[in-house]
Amino acid sequence: MSIPNRLTAVRFLLIPVFVAFYMADRRELAFVVWMLAGVTDILDGYLARKWNQVTEVGMMLDPLADKLMMMTVIVSLFLAGDLPLSCAIVMFVRDAGLILGALWFHVRGKKTIPASWMGKATTVLYYAAVVSLYFGWAYAVSFLWLVIGFSCLTLVQYTYQIIKVNQRHAFDPHDHT
Repeated sequence: MSIPNRLTAVRFLLIPVFVAFYMADRRELAFVVWMLAGVTDILDGYLARKWNQVTEVGMMLDPLADKLMMMTVIVSLFLAGDLPLSCAIVMFVRDAGLILGALWFHVRGKKTIPASWMGKATTVLYYAAVVSLYFGWAYAVSFLWLVIGFSCLTLVQYTYQIIKVNQRHAFDPHDHT
């Protein structure tokens, strides 16, 4: 297993650590765990590209680890009363839809695509919005709704690109994968 994929595996392991700290009312430590997960996400992507170790497994597991961690944080913030139900539902459904969509494409042998700049920007904006919620900053929920709107645009763009890639792949007589 490559180092970038090991870092992704670490992110999966950090999810129950986050939950344990959050449920024990050790929110500061939970926050540090969540930030560590974010750093490993940046680092694994950077190393995978730098060392030419981008793999199909990594392209599937990396966003899955990100989405599961974000969904865990969303549920935790909602249960603590820091996130309105409406935001939690939209964020949870979006992330669950991305996971299920990627799984559906994978099971059907379809191609997936790596995150675009819009997808990466969405992740950064989600982190900023959740940090503002985490610390109870003014206008945090309003900012989160703006990020949710941007994430929906990103989802439309990603859906269009993945459909386009798979249509092109379906009609390429030279592609035997």
